Amino acid sequence: MPDLISETVLPNGVKIFSLREEEVPILYEQIQEYFKNGIELHEGDTIFDVGANIGLFTLWVYWQCQKNVNIYAFEPIPAIFDVLHANAQRFDPQKLRVFPCGLSRQSMSINFAYYPNATPLSNAYPEESKEDREQLKKTVLKNLKNAPLSVRWLRWLPQFLQSLILDRKLETVFQIEQVNCQLRTVSEIIRDYNIHQIDLLKVDVEKSELDVLLGIQPPDWKKIKQVVAEIHDFDGRVEKITNLLKEHGLSKITVEQEAIFKGSKIFNLYALR
Repeated sequence: MPDLISETVLPNGVKIFSLREEEVPILYEQIQEYFKNGIELHEGDTIFDVGANIGLFTLWVYWQCQKNVNIYAFEPIPAIFDVLHANAQRFDPQKLRVFPCGLSRQSMSINFAYYPNATPLSNAYPEESKEDREQLKKTVLKNLKNAPLSVRWLRWLPQFLQSLILDRKLETVFQIEQVNCQLRTVSEIIRDYNIHQIDLLKVDVEKSELDVLLGIQPPDWKKIKQVVAEIHDFDGRVEKITNLLKEHGLSKITVEQEAIFKGSKIFNLYALR
C-alpha cells in the first residue's frame, strides 16, 4: 500500500483509508445531495460511480443497500485510485468493483490535471486551470457563509483581505501535476461485464459529464433507470444534457444548485425514467 494512504474515521464511526483527511468531511456531506428529487436505492441494485475519488459515495451506497449491491466505481488518477482500491479491498472486493480509468465518449489515453492538494478538483482539462481558479475564487467569496469551515471565517474580514488570503490559499490548492490517464466508455463496461441494468448512474467528473453520457450507445440507454450528475454549465451543457436524457426516456428531470454554488455554473441534475 502506498505510504501516502492514511486512515480517518467517518461521521458514522467507520474507519476508512483516505488521501487527504481534511477533504473527507466535505465529500461525505456532498454525498447526501445525490439522494433527492426521487432518486432511490434498493438492495440488489447495480450502481455506476463515475468519478469515484476515494470511494465515499461507493461505500455509502454499499451500507445503505445493506451490503447487497453491485457497484462499478471509476477513478482515473492513479494516486486517488490507490485509495479507492484499498477501501474496496477492506470492505468487499466482490461487490465493490473498482477501475483505474475514467469514462468518456471514447476509449483513449489523455493527460489529466491532478490537484494533489484538492483532489476532487482534478479533471481532464489541464489547460483551463487558471480559469478554474478564478471561478472558484468568485464562487467562494460570493458564498462564504456556506463555504467549508477552512475558509468560512473569512466572512468577518474586509473584502480586500478576503481576496488576498483566498488568493494565497488557492496558490496551494491549484498546484497541478499532469498525469496520463486511461478512459473507456459506459457501453464498453456494459458489454464487458454483461450488465443488464444500471439502477443509478452517478457522474461527478469536473466538466466531463457530457463526455461520459456521449459514451452510451443508443441500445444501452434503456438499461439506465436513474441518473444523478454534477454539471458544469459551460456551452449550455445543462440544456444539452437535459435534452439528451429526455431523448432517451429519462423524462422526469430536476436541476438545482447547492447553496455553496449559488451564482456559479455548477448544478446538480436528477433524472428518472
